[in-house]
Amino acid sequence: MKQGSDSNSLFESSASPLVGAVIVAAGSSRRMGGVDKLFASLDGKPMLAWTVDVFQNCQAIHQVILVVGEQRLEAARHLAEQQGWSKVKQICAGGERRQDSVANGLSRLSDCGWVVIHDGARPCLTSDLIERGLAEAADTGAAVAAVPVKDTIKVVSEGLVQETPSRQKLWVVQTPQVFRFDIIERAYRQPVDEVTDDASLVEKLGQKVRVYMGSYDNIKVTTREDLAWAALLLHNRGTHARQVS
Repeated sequence: MKQGSDSNSLFESSASPLVGAVIVAAGSSRRMGGVDKLFASLDGKPMLAWTVDVFQNCQAIHQVILVVGEQRLEAARHLAEQQGWSKVKQICAGGERRQDSVANGLSRLSDCGWVVIHDGARPCLTSDLIERGLAEAADTGAAVAAVPVKDTIKVVSEGLVQETPSRQKLWVVQTPQVFRFDIIERAYRQPVDEVTDDASLVEKLGQKVRVYMGSYDNIKVTTREDLAWAALLLHNRGTHARQVS
């Protein structure tokens, strides 16, 4: 991984390619027990607002496409107007699968050389994570945030351990994931089975994908317990910021 990269100089000058973001928030929240996690309150504002605010305030990002479930379109548009998200250029409906939702978002970006793809249900990201991803992707055209696995992992079949892989080579992949636009566009043109992250499609092209250090705080909210943990993380972050200032 590169050290000391200045993403501002790479992506903020007027001569640099535009950077777009696709925020994918079209999930069903089925593991939330009837709670719509995107609009659930986290330390005083909806979870989706925490996520989009980071992109709105990140100087490296020029435009944002927000992808939500069709039943949430009106609520998302109202939230965007309420929050004053000038970088959100379109809010569109997602597809049947996550990759369909991302493809819908990619098709609506305009004149972007780079794309940052992020899960709307990861509200604890920072501008630094986005900017470091852009810097890391500069060489290979693709970079993903990830953290090393802490626990021992077992490969299990029919209740029996088949293998215990070394933790040294195992990372938990997160978003943001950053790609040169022509690479991710080409990846999404290939007919493939369902995948769980965008880098998997890029890997199928034979493209090198760089991994950079994410954050253990950058959790994905899928359950009520995750929601409570994210609320605590964001509250503590705000408390620390107020103490520093």
